[in-house]
Parts: sequence; C-alpha cells; structure tokens
Amino acid sequence: MRHTSGAQVPSPALRHSGHVTPSTVPPSAVPTSVLLAFGVDDAPRLLAGGQGTSWVAGDLVLKPGGGPLHEWLAAVAPSITQSGFRLAVPVAAGANAWSVDGWTATRWVEGRAPDLSDAAAWGTVIAAGRAFHQAIAHLPRPELLRARTDWWAVADQAAWGERELRLSPEIASIARRLETLLRPLGEPQIVHGDLTHNVLVHPGLPPAIIDVSPYWRPVAYAEGVVVADALCWHAADASMLDRLGVSIAAAARALLFRLFTTSQRLESHPDAAGGEELRRYEHATLALGA
Repeated sequence: MRHTSGAQVPSPALRHSGHVTPSTVPPSAVPTSVLLAFGVDDAPRLLAGGQGTSWVAGDLVLKPGGGPLHEWLAAVAPSITQSGFRLAVPVAAGANAWSVDGWTATRWVEGRAPDLSDAAAWGTVIAAGRAFHQAIAHLPRPELLRARTDWWAVADQAAWGERELRLSPEIASIARRLETLLRPLGEPQIVHGDLTHNVLVHPGLPPAIIDVSPYWRPVAYAEGVVVADALCWHAADASMLDRLGVSIAAAARALLFRLFTTSQRLESHPDAAGGEELRRYEHATLALGA
C-alpha cells in the first residue's frame, strides 16, 4: 500500500493517493518486460503525488509491489457490485498473473482529488465510502490482515486495545483523553481505512475508490478516520460530525489510530520534528470535547 501525505505538514496517515495529472518521463523507469506483459504500447508517465512510484500507461496504472493485498483485491473484485462508486480494480497480465517482475497493474479511473477546502467535498468522500462499504459487506475477513506488522496495522490494533505501545508523555496524555470518548461502534467488516485522499471525483460519473487499504473494523471507524483527517490536517471544525452523521466516538477511535501511527514514526526517527503534528492532534482532541 502506498501512503503519502496530502497535508501541509507530514501526516501520520502517509496516505495512498496517486491518480492525478501525470507528467511525462522517460519510459525506462518501468521495465520493458512489464510493459510487454501487460500489453502496454504507450510510454508510461509518472503520476504526481504518492510515493512517486506509480505510472500511467494507456488505461493502466503500474506500480511496484502489491503482493497479497493486490491478489486479494483481484480475487474479490468480481463479487463487488459498483453501485454509487467506481473501483480501480487489478488487471492481470495473461492468465491470472497479477505480478510481473514485482510490478502490478490496476485499471485507470478518470477523476481528480476533490477540493477538501470545500465542506461539501467531505460529504462526497463519506457517501462514496458508504456505497463502497455496503457493496463489500459480504466479504469475509482475509487472512492477510492477520500477518500485517506495518505501522498502520500496529497503530490500528493499539487503537482498539489489542496491543500496547510505548508512548511519549505528550502522546500518552492525548490518548488518555481520547479514550474517555470511546464507545462501541458496531460489527466489523472489511472497510477502506484510508478514504480521505483515495476518492476521486469526475463530472457525470460516480466517485472512484482507489488504493483500498483494508481493515476488519466497523464502518463507523472508517468514517471516523475521514473526520479525524479533516480535523487534524484540513482545518475543519467539529460541526462536520453532525453534518456527516459521524459520531464523536468514531472520530476519537480514528484519532487514536492516526496518533499511534505518528508515535511509531517519531520513535523510529528520533530526530523528526513532531511538535506541529502533536499540536494538530491536541486541536482535534479539544474539538471533540476531550
């Protein structure tokens, strides 16, 4: 999964955006063997944003990596009815060859990132997520989730009390306040845990869902992540919770997830400056009433 920041300061989400206007670059960056295997004739162009490793060629987006997540999405995609949203689905090279020399492909979907300075755009993101989550509610929990040990998986487990993290005094203080707001959020299912910068809009078309980041959690949690991102990184205020129908408890749980992701990054990079990020978490926590 690609995780990059769309914020003005380094975001703990390190989200996976990337379907944006491409710029032309030398085609040698994508191996010729990969282009041939996926039947691509057009010269690939680097996509701006993301980790700078995704390329568009023809109607495909090519990027290194993918692994079990890509194969899982490829397996379940045929069972997902795209109603109220479009989905960037994996594309095989030949007979179910989902990876070629370490590269994978998904179908290019038309669209651009919504203008998140417009309050209405957050409603679009939430609505797209709700349509997507309704369409995938039948999916069983994939085994690949149990094997994850990356920052985001660890932070998610910690946010749900399934493991403990070593926290700085500043982060522990914010976490304790958020924990006072927690309430049950409903039954778990597969959710996209990083919707904020992974929904694209296009006139006349349903919103597109890209770069699925799966978690086995309540739908409310995934919506809480969107609100947490808005409060921390996009200068939103708490009135959006009522407007979007997202509970304080969902936003608090999601803020813990983002906070614990930041905690791990700061612990891994002791020289990183985290003051601005922690001030944003403090602001968001206060906005929720803790």
